[in-house]
Amino acid sequence: MNEITPDILNEFKERMHISHSAEDANLTRLLKTSLAYAERVCGVFDVTSHDEARELIFERSRYAYNDSLEFFETNFLSMIQGLSLSLLPEVVEEDVIV
Repeated sequence: MNEITPDILNEFKERMHISHSAEDANLTRLLKTSLAYAERVCGVFDVTSHDEARELIFERSRYAYNDSLEFFETNFLSMIQGLSLSLLPEVVEEDVIV
C-alpha cells in the first residue's frame, strides 16, 4: 500500500517553497487525500517510483492547499486521462479476428 513518506513530503514542501514544519500534518493529509484520489481515478501505482503519478498528486495537493480544488479536474483532465490509460493492464487476446 502506498503511503506518504517523509521524502515525498519534503519533495512537495520544496516544490511549494515551504521551509518550516508547522504545516507538516496538514500537508501530509493533503498528500494522502490526493494519493487516494489518484488511485481511485487512475489506478494503482507505486508513488515512490512513478513520476507522473507523483506529479499529479503534488498538483492536486497544491490546488487543495490554495483552496482551488474545484478547478483541478478541469485543468488536469488530460493528465488524469493519460495516467489512467498508462496504468491499464495490457491485455493480449489470442485468436481474435478483427
